[in-house]
Amino acid sequence: MPPSTSAAVEPNGGPVESTLPGAYGRPASRPAPLVEPGPPLTPERIARYSRQIMLPGFGELAQRRLAAARVLVIGAGGLGATVVPLLAATGVGTIGIADDDDVELSNLHRQLGHGLADVGRPKVDSLADTVAATDPEIRVVRHRERLTAANLRDILADYDLVVDGSDNFPTRYLSNDAAVLAGVPLVWGSILRFHGQVSVAWHREGPTYRDLFPVPPPPDEVLSCELGGVLPSLCVTVGALMAGEVVKLVTGVGTPLLGRVTTIDALTGRSRELTYEAIADAPEITSLIDYELFCGLEPAVGAGSEASPRQAQDGAARSMQDVADPRISAAELLRRLREGASMRLVDVREPAEAELRRIEGSELVPLGDLLMGSDPAEGDGAIVVYCERDVRSRRAVRALAERGHVDVTYLAGGIDGFAAVASEFVRR
Repeated sequence: MPPSTSAAVEPNGGPVESTLPGAYGRPASRPAPLVEPGPPLTPERIARYSRQIMLPGFGELAQRRLAAARVLVIGAGGLGATVVPLLAATGVGTIGIADDDDVELSNLHRQLGHGLADVGRPKVDSLADTVAATDPEIRVVRHRERLTAANLRDILADYDLVVDGSDNFPTRYLSNDAAVLAGVPLVWGSILRFHGQVSVAWHREGPTYRDLFPVPPPPDEVLSCELGGVLPSLCVTVGALMAGEVVKLVTGVGTPLLGRVTTIDALTGRSRELTYEAIADAPEITSLIDYELFCGLEPAVGAGSEASPRQAQDGAARSMQDVADPRISAAELLRRLREGASMRLVDVREPAEAELRRIEGSELVPLGDLLMGSDPAEGDGAIVVYCERDVRSRRAVRALAERGHVDVTYLAGGIDGFAAVASEFVRR
């Protein structure tokens, strides 16, 4: 991968300084329209779409391409619940929705395609009703199932394009690889807190998601919207951009985000465009794999593919690392605290440090005292040790383990990292 001074993007959030291939000013790719136009529109359909048909370079021909298009949207959450209604309003003739979740009350602040009456209903049914209320002539195909390596290729065979609005890395890599094998473009977006990203991956015309993110981040560094939060308006902004990319690809109007990523910072109102190119010596994608295992998670039951020897080796290495390095991520600790899990938090910093900030409910046992023989107070649940970052807590965990304490972990990144994701549990 040749170096560049371009800024890279984090898989979960905003931009960071790094090296990426590509350079600004490179001529952007403008592929031919993806879909052949359908039959002539009726007067009623022309009247419905008149305000976009009159756009320069658009016309009735582009609208007929949209009517003939078949688009699969993966995820009916924050992004999908924006993308699907927009595609329907724009006139995309067939929309597939893939999601196996039900609507929850906590979804409604950002998933605007669902309403209060939909709580408890399958998300695919809720969005299908939203589309029908906008335009009953739009065909909606409901895929209420968890997408895996076993089923996505067959599902994708019926579509011209796939939109990935999922919220997890196994599905993102699965979507990319399935799109590569099917030869169709992938429009993807991601959101977290105040940051969002949008791009287009199309192996035939340019780089793919794997060229931007060749390997997934470690699982303990991944923060979900459930734990990290997300700004509702960001879902709408990113989802709207994703829908716009679909329109450009289907109709051939405009220049899609091939080899480019648009990043959005909702706090500052700024956006940036970052460029990247295909990795010349990247391994060829020839089949779908176990993406849970690839992303460092537990292998999915019934994932539809067996792990390769290399995957199995990597998984075993991770298991051995977990034993030798008994840590807990900030995201996992936050989840346990919110669930009210039984645990004992032990702060091994000095009293002066604890006065500045501490995790709620923790017991102070300075490392020096602990090494001299002091033990945490007796209690139920696992022991989670933390310090400012995690240097002292690692030493404390080893000392406690040598004394016979079991189920002892340290907080990776310490209170410094934890405060960034869970400020409500940090007392100052």
